[in-house]
Amino acid sequence: METSTTCANCGKGEEESNNLKSCAACKLVKYCSRDCQVAHRPQHKKECKKRAAELYDEKLFADLPPRECPICFLPMPLDADKSLFKSCCGKSICLGCIYAMKMSEGKDLCAFCRMPPPSSAEESIKRLKNLMDKGNGEAIYNLGGHYDEGTLGLPQDYQKANELYLTGGELGCADAYYNLGISYDNGNGVEVDKKKAKYYYELAAMCGHIKARHNLGCSEGAAGNEQRAYRHMIIAARGGSKESLDMVKEGFKQGFVTKDEYANTLRACHERQREMKSKERDTVALIRM
Repeated sequence: METSTTCANCGKGEEESNNLKSCAACKLVKYCSRDCQVAHRPQHKKECKKRAAELYDEKLFADLPPRECPICFLPMPLDADKSLFKSCCGKSICLGCIYAMKMSEGKDLCAFCRMPPPSSAEESIKRLKNLMDKGNGEAIYNLGGHYDEGTLGLPQDYQKANELYLTGGELGCADAYYNLGISYDNGNGVEVDKKKAKYYYELAAMCGHIKARHNLGCSEGAAGNEQRAYRHMIIAARGGSKESLDMVKEGFKQGFVTKDEYANTLRACHERQREMKSKERDTVALIRM
C-alpha cells in the first residue's frame, strides 16, 4: 500500500514543503503541518483507525523465529524452569548446557563466560544492578521476579516487581511483559484488569513469547472471537506448545480450523519439539524427576 506524496489536506507536494510527515498511526497519508493534520482528521479518522488496526494485527500475528540458547543454539525450552539467567554475563542458558559445563570441567562455572556463581545474595543483586545499568531488560525482569517472590533477602513487593516488569518489557524482555500480564490477570499488586492483561500478553507475544500467545488465544476464545483465538493457538502450537496444539485439535473438531491447518500445525509442533531436545537436556530432565 503506497503512501501519498502530497499533503492530504492542502495538496502541497514534497517540492513545495520539506516537512511532509506520514500519519503516525496508519502511514497512509502525509501532512505538511500539524494544522493540516488536525483539519483533515474528521474525514481521515475512519480510514486511519481501520489501517492502524490492520498494521497492529500484522505485527501481532507475526510468526517469529524461536529464541535460542547462546551456547547450543537450540530453541530455548518453553518452560522457564528449564533455563537459567546468569547475572555475570546477562545470558539465559538452557539447563542442558549448564549440565554439560559441569560434566566437562567439574566446576560450577557459568557455561558462557566461565565466571563462578555469586557467593552471596548481595553479590547476586549487585551483578543484576550492574547489568541493569547497561540496559539489560532480562536483568531488570529477574530482579522483579525476586521482589515478586521475596527471594535474595528482598521483601515481597508486588508493586515494585510490576514496575520492574514494565521497565524490562520496554527494553524488549518478553518474559517481563508476560509476567506483567499475569499480574493484571491475577491481581498481584494491581487490581484485576483483563483488558490490561491482554494488552501485556500481546506485547509479550509480539516479542515471541509462546505462553503469552496461548493466553491470548484463551482470552479471545472467552470473548467469542474464535477465529482470532485459533490464529493465536496455531502460532503457539507451531512454537512447540503441546497445550496450544490440543486447542487447535479441538478447533479442528469444531470446524474453526481446517484439515490442512491442523495437519501443518501438528507437523510444525512436533518438529519444534524435536528441535528443542538434546541429550543433555533429556539427562537433566531425568535427574530432576
